[in-house]
Amino acid sequence: MTKQLISLGIKVVCVSRSSGDIIGNVGNYNFVSALIKNEIPDYIFHFAANSTTKHDVLFDNNESISTGTINILEAVKNFSPGTKVFISGSAMQFKNDGNKININSEFDHSSLYSVARIHSVFVSRYYRDKYKLKVYIGYLFNHDSPLRSEDHINQKIVKTALRIKNGSHEKLEIGNLNVQKEFNFAGDIVNAIWLFINQDKVYEIILSSGILHSIKSWIMLCFEECGLNWENHVIVSESYKPEYFKLYGDSEGIRSLGWYPMFDIQKLARLMLNNK
Repeated sequence: MTKQLISLGIKVVCVSRSSGDIIGNVGNYNFVSALIKNEIPDYIFHFAANSTTKHDVLFDNNESISTGTINILEAVKNFSPGTKVFISGSAMQFKNDGNKININSEFDHSSLYSVARIHSVFVSRYYRDKYKLKVYIGYLFNHDSPLRSEDHINQKIVKTALRIKNGSHEKLEIGNLNVQKEFNFAGDIVNAIWLFINQDKVYEIILSSGILHSIKSWIMLCFEECGLNWENHVIVSESYKPEYFKLYGDSEGIRSLGWYPMFDIQKLARLMLNNK
């Protein structure tokens, strides 16, 4: 997002607990309100979260996602009511029965990460309805780039293939190869967010390509790009239990705003493999 905004000539203030222009915690209202009062920003993009559905980060995700949303919107109401605010949602907060998820799909309390996301949605709707703030909620489906950490399965596969190409004798241990999901480039999703927040017809949208591929397809692509036969380097382990077997969204809404993805799965694999 930062790269996109800078390319458009927009001044960006990056805020994080660990890095960026300003070090601070979105869970601290005094910090958030002072920052917004000082900057009076045109846009706020709230991406803060610990990107996992694991139970043991429940307090961290409640603070960053749920409390963070309240802090931002209360400060915007008080000090900068003209600011457009983007709140990131997640595909993981919806009930997933294997069918395409759309904007009317039911929420699901499958994890406390999901609960925090759901709470942030109702907080956003409250401020949008009661105080007429311009609050946009985008439900993000899988999005990857070379910036991903190896905690994420797609990057783990990329990094393992590269290490094996360079002489490592390790094996990639992985769960069900038939799990299907979207393989979107984060840069494409950022472009979708920018289109979304610069219109005033819809305020909640699915940020998705709607295009499904299996984990096996991703593995095959990455290893083939490295000149390797994936079957010689992959161990399928029954101990890895997937959170879902199919996860994809209805992209009709965002496509109706003029968006379409520039990267397919092969182009994304090459990008991530070539950014060592």
